[in-house]
Amino acid sequence: MKRVLVIGAGRGGTSILRMLLDRETIKVTAVVDVDDQAPGIVLARGLGIPTGRSFESFLTDDVDLIIEATGSEEAYQQILERKPANVSLIPGAIAQLLMVLIAEKEGLIERLTQQRQELDVILNSTHDAMIAVDKDCRVKLFNAAAERITGVRSDTALGHFAKDVIPNTRLHVVLQSSEPELNQLQWLGNTRIITNRVPIFDDYGTVVGAAAVFRDVTEVQALAEEVTNLKEIQSLLEAIIHSTQDAISVVDQHGRGILINPAYTRLTGLTENDVIGKPATVDIAEGESMHMRVLQTGQPVRGAHLKVGPNRKEVLVNVAPIMVEGELMGSVGIIQDISEIKRLSDELDEAKKLIRKLESKYTFDDIIGTSGEMQMAIEQAKIAAQTPATVLLRGESGTGKELFAHAIHSASVRRYNQFIRVNCAALSESLLESELFGYTEGAFTGASRGGKKGLFEEASGGTIFLDEIGELSVSTQAKILRVLQEKEILRVGSSKPIPVDVRVIAATNVDLERAIREKRFREDLFYRINVIPIMIPPLRARKQELLPLSEKLIRKFNQDYGRNVERLSDDALQKMIAYEWQGNVRELENVLGRAIINMKFTETVIEAGHLPELQQNRQQQTVGHGFLAGTASDSFPTLETIIAEAEKHHIRLALERSVGNKTKAAQVLGVSVRHLYNKLEKHKM
Repeated sequence: MKRVLVIGAGRGGTSILRMLLDRETIKVTAVVDVDDQAPGIVLARGLGIPTGRSFESFLTDDVDLIIEATGSEEAYQQILERKPANVSLIPGAIAQLLMVLIAEKEGLIERLTQQRQELDVILNSTHDAMIAVDKDCRVKLFNAAAERITGVRSDTALGHFAKDVIPNTRLHVVLQSSEPELNQLQWLGNTRIITNRVPIFDDYGTVVGAAAVFRDVTEVQALAEEVTNLKEIQSLLEAIIHSTQDAISVVDQHGRGILINPAYTRLTGLTENDVIGKPATVDIAEGESMHMRVLQTGQPVRGAHLKVGPNRKEVLVNVAPIMVEGELMGSVGIIQDISEIKRLSDELDEAKKLIRKLESKYTFDDIIGTSGEMQMAIEQAKIAAQTPATVLLRGESGTGKELFAHAIHSASVRRYNQFIRVNCAALSESLLESELFGYTEGAFTGASRGGKKGLFEEASGGTIFLDEIGELSVSTQAKILRVLQEKEILRVGSSKPIPVDVRVIAATNVDLERAIREKRFREDLFYRINVIPIMIPPLRARKQELLPLSEKLIRKFNQDYGRNVERLSDDALQKMIAYEWQGNVRELENVLGRAIINMKFTETVIEAGHLPELQQNRQQQTVGHGFLAGTASDSFPTLETIIAEAEKHHIRLALERSVGNKTKAAQVLGVSVRHLYNKLEKHKM
């Protein structure tokens, strides 16, 4: 430990002091300056180093070296004369130069150390083993791969003769011959290696050492075995692909054919010469290449219908991407001939159409009703099903009147005969009559040759459902009354009655008693159809059925939309219970359908946020009818004006709810389509 006295605490002395403080082998005994506020004095004082204005008191045996940093020749001479003989005196400039040189040396050593460490990291990270020896054949380099392959630790090998570390080494031979030995096979115990041994020359061409780089060829042997296995797997896969009855087509990442099987040739008529190396579109006769779509999107395609080959075969195609370590390398397609399946499917569709004509779609099991009013309606309907009497289903639009009609027919003795539904509001008066009762040849311009059966004739032996019967014109009502009274019909253009055996179920959401008073509905027809009246309550009167109805509709939408929705959340159910459901079950179906469409595919619970704004229509109605609460102007509107404005507003809401579909809007409003068009024309909407 060198003890140093610094004389002079100006800028130069302060710089020297800072450098001395960084040296562990140097101790500053004191700092002297005539200015007791010099920067070096302040620094020393803060570090607890003794300070003073005169150097004489610090010239003791505890000082080994004096650094004069005042820059004054006179001060230098005074110190030189008075210092002890055993104390060295160095001018400040020389001391600063020495300190800079020392710092540079240490920095250089630090950089060399860092480079050596980096080199060691590189050498120990390489997969190849490395051993280097000096001219005496002592080991100077032994990396981690060498430790792994030889089983010898580097601290055991370094500094020892190579022969002592690896008995069968030939590095000493390379040192003596100065000739390299390349690609040499050698055993290290039970490990077989391949090695390159080379001499190391200095700038003068003198051999100063040798190095060996080697690797375990056991891995190469394993790779060779893997290649053999891959070839065997490839042969097996080719045998499977060529023996399968499904046509297979494979293309590369550029969409060019690389493989087809014999089944593909049998199906499409195209050979390997027609497909291999050609674009994926070469076999497409009609439609888009699914191979190209998969290559563009990276997503599989299933169930695509195409026509392929010169014979334009109808096929069903499933194509999947080929991914290798996360990279798209091509696609494979399975092609199935569906011409026979299509023929059978067409026959099945025809059979289904016939069945649909003969049978209704729903039974009483499809009706959900737990409320007292609904249970009563169901019991009445079951009783009605066992009789041939005419049934009148009454209730608001969307309550399920058609469902009841189907169920009554399905439970009756007529269930194996036809069930025909007639929407009385959807057909014009002239067309309705010809559809209901049929017509003879030449009855009117455009009449079919040979005439046509009416719906009452087609339903003979079964059931005819007259939906929206309240919308029939009075003249048509008279003809319906004749059918009910006489059990016979007259075709349009004919005077010959035709007997029919048909059960009539009628439905309406119109107040028939009021319509009778207003001469819009025949009283005698009312008594004929009102033999067994069944009132179906609105949904707002049986909100306890919201949950089971919703669960049934959710199952239906899961099938229709390919979703996996499980249930309603409690918040969503409470929000629905709070709503009045003016559109009844039909509106409920609309709301749930929109909610499921709004959900993500991963979501399984309908939350309140998924539901459309159920309060909006009610709020709009309140706002729209705000003029009924009072007058904002001096003039008081007439009752006719109020009714007209309310009617326009309600029609507008219905059109918004049905997204402009006038048929649906008419259903929501509980009127016929013809009636709705009249209102639109009246209000110039």
